[in-house]
Amino acid sequence: MKPYSLTQLLNRITTELEQDKRIFDIPVSKFFKADPELDLSIEVMGHKVATPVGPAAGPHTQMAQNIIMAWLCGSRTFELKTVQILDELEIGRPCIDMETVGYNVEWSQEFKLKQSLQQYVMASMAIEYLKQYPPLLEILGDTGSHVFELSVGYDLKGIQSPQVSDFIDNLRDADAEIEKLRAELPAQFRDHKFNREIVTTATISTFHGCPPDEVEDIVKHLMANHGLDVTVKLNPTLLGHETVSDIVNNQLGYKTIELVPSAFVDDMQMSRAVDLIQELHKYATDSGRQFGIKLTNTLVVNNIRNLLPGELAYMSGAPLHVLAVKLLAILEAKIPHIPIAFSAGVTTENFSATVGLGLSPVTVCSDWLKPGGYANGTKMLKQLQIDMKKAGCKTIEQWVQQCSSADRYIDELDMQFYHFDNNSKLPKKGDKKLELWDCSSCNLCVAVCPNNAMSRIETPENMQDKLTKKYQYICVTDLCNECGNCETFCIDVGAPFSIKPAYNIDGKIKNPDQLS
Repeated sequence: MKPYSLTQLLNRITTELEQDKRIFDIPVSKFFKADPELDLSIEVMGHKVATPVGPAAGPHTQMAQNIIMAWLCGSRTFELKTVQILDELEIGRPCIDMETVGYNVEWSQEFKLKQSLQQYVMASMAIEYLKQYPPLLEILGDTGSHVFELSVGYDLKGIQSPQVSDFIDNLRDADAEIEKLRAELPAQFRDHKFNREIVTTATISTFHGCPPDEVEDIVKHLMANHGLDVTVKLNPTLLGHETVSDIVNNQLGYKTIELVPSAFVDDMQMSRAVDLIQELHKYATDSGRQFGIKLTNTLVVNNIRNLLPGELAYMSGAPLHVLAVKLLAILEAKIPHIPIAFSAGVTTENFSATVGLGLSPVTVCSDWLKPGGYANGTKMLKQLQIDMKKAGCKTIEQWVQQCSSADRYIDELDMQFYHFDNNSKLPKKGDKKLELWDCSSCNLCVAVCPNNAMSRIETPENMQDKLTKKYQYICVTDLCNECGNCETFCIDVGAPFSIKPAYNIDGKIKNPDQLS
């Protein structure tokens, strides 16, 4: 992939907004504007953020435009895509399978560390610019505050390496990177005093087999050596093989989800997790730092669907939501007063209730890889506002007081909503072969692409006598990582990223022979 420069990014935004009332193909009608009568703000590790939602570490936080799209649709907390010392990974393709509940084999950054640093700093600078851009101010109003959260893995040795250590330090104080990018800004904004402290918090993963002592050492290293507050993301395997199997395979009816027994042996056990959380909370308090936990990582399963490469895949979506809430109820009873973030099968239908559990923040991935894309974030927040008003609540704190506790939430959960029967229907497919031009024009490839690699354009005047559709679709291949999500949801038969006209980010045709 080849990302936009800051100049290209801002030119694309301002031109598209002026000419098409869109940004990265999202129409302004789907941007989020807060209801001034309500206060949706929450506290995330000591920072006030204007809404309780944001993208989880993953495909929605790897590139600058992804982060901006999420921000336009109401996100105010951004868990940046996980980085590690290995920054030249070979990730199999396709890497995302959203046909039903959600599976992936994409677990770390696809850019080199220097590129990831640039993307995150660019996104931060662009949002600061857009918050003061008059045409956008009229549409969004006061967008309030937001935070970026570092996500880093997967072992202490890698995190202590000079490459990762420098990466973290350059996000803690991004002045050097900001100065490199300043010349790409519009002249009237080049003297702006940008926020140099891009991150103050980090999320680390107990990712599938990471030993508890290693987790402890990583947390203490990040606090002591980088001055970061830290959240530890836990695994659903903490519930134990018997409980997870009963919930997923029996209660929810996912007979074709095949658990990996060794994962329940290799991952952290519940008793050690409780002790570790208490120890790290005390260490953080004694060090003047903050500590929290996040529920949950994806669930490792055997890759028996064979739509993705490899022997294992990582499951998300509806069944993970039930597992995570079950784990939440147990941990809240064992370790009260620990801040808890959440990321597991969050949808428009359950977002309000999930926020009502007092979780800070609630992050999303799978739902935004489905039709609606980033604009599903706007739907979530609008539904939350409707629910709060119905309940007579003006703040999130009041809303939490109105809602169920975690143990009641799990008891009252509509299991049918999360059941296989409600989540097994495949995306709609016709029998028409996807063509270079004049496809069914469902626009789904644009909505579900996290990178905005698929784009809609008006049919050129010189082609209107040959084509029947008002719009055509192209792939900006520099932005495409061939994740496969556009093919999953395209109602025609074929992969838009490989069949549609291919352009680079400069608007040049990459394969002229294709158009002959």
